[in-house]
Amino acid sequence: MPILTVTNLAGATRDVTASAHGSVMEAIRGAGFDELAALCGGCLSCATCHVIVHPDDFARLAPMSADENDLLDGSDERTPTSRLSCQIPFTEALSGLRVTIAKDG
Repeated sequence: MPILTVTNLAGATRDVTASAHGSVMEAIRGAGFDELAALCGGCLSCATCHVIVHPDDFARLAPMSADENDLLDGSDERTPTSRLSCQIPFTEALSGLRVTIAKDG
């Protein structure tokens, strides 16, 4: 099973093992990180699953859609490596991915 490294709002980092059949959002929520709101449940309508991908890992991701980009534009916390975790399919190829939960996530 792939490993995802998550840093929470307090700055604590934890590796979680997750299924390679869901999204990064599902992996984070499934590991008990309640601070990732994910209010729309992954329907690409709220941006409350905002994460910041480690810069060294960002190029491993597929490009974001125009809709994802538009939702992130509304965030005061957006960075050059911001993504919505519901839009990142978590696969074996992404094992080792490092993300930080954004303050508005």
